[in-house]
Amino acid sequence: MKENWRKQGGSAASPCAACKLLRRRCAKDCVFAPYFPADEPHKFASVHKVFGASNVNKLLQDLPEHQRGDAVSSMVYEANARMRDPVYGCVGAISSLQQQVDALQTQLAITQAEAVHMRMRHPFSSSYSPENASPSSSRNAHTTHGGDPFGTDMAVDQNNVGDSFW
Repeated sequence: MKENWRKQGGSAASPCAACKLLRRRCAKDCVFAPYFPADEPHKFASVHKVFGASNVNKLLQDLPEHQRGDAVSSMVYEANARMRDPVYGCVGAISSLQQQVDALQTQLAITQAEAVHMRMRHPFSSSYSPENASPSSSRNAHTTHGGDPFGTDMAVDQNNVGDSFW
């Protein structure tokens, strides 16, 4: 992977984004080079601003090589989140998503409870099968039972049944 960022033909090495930002010579065994290529300087810039080059260097050297790529991805994600939200970072995004999940679970539970309530209130509708029903047969079933199956006591104009409310 380190060979991808080097120039062809044995000429001088092109510095990685980290060494370029830090204004130093990029050594052959540079720990940053495989993860911060020269064509993506924004990645290292945000990581450096949030974590510092020394801390990133120590972290990468302490990790086994097969885990470094994932660590860099996590640092880039957290650094970008910290740039957007300096107080909470990615925890703020996680919290927001968790609140959305909670709200949707509540909404689902309410809808499921309403469906159970409707089935219990109108037991004849529990024999309804979508495979056996057609739009005309379900419309006729409502009128032959002598009323609205949902108990709303609203008169229905059969000429406008298929029309949109909007």
